Amino acid sequence: MTKSELIARLAELNPHLYQRDVERIVTTIFDEIATALSRGDRVELRGFGAFSVKRRDARLGRNPRTGQSVDVSEKAVPFFKTGKLLRERLNTGK
Repeated sequence: MTKSELIARLAELNPHLYQRDVERIVTTIFDEIATALSRGDRVELRGFGAFSVKRRDARLGRNPRTGQSVDVSEKAVPFFKTGKLLRERLNTGK
C-alpha cells in the first residue's frame, strides 16, 4: 500500500473528513515519526510496532564491480520491530 492509497482508504472510511485533511494528518504523523527518529528517540505504536534508530559501525567494504577496498563510514539506519498483536494477526491460520 502506498501513501496515496492509505490516504484514499482513510478518506473513504471517514466521509466526514475532506481528503486534503486526511492527507495533512497522514503527512503530519509520518513527519513526526521521522523527526523523533532523527532526534534519536524511539516511537512505539502499541500493538503495531516500534521504530528506532540503529547505528552501523564504520567498516572496510568492497566495490563489487572493481574489487577495490572502500571505506564505509558510520551511519544511522531506521529499524522497525513488529508488535505482538501485529505478529499474531499476520500468523493466524498458519
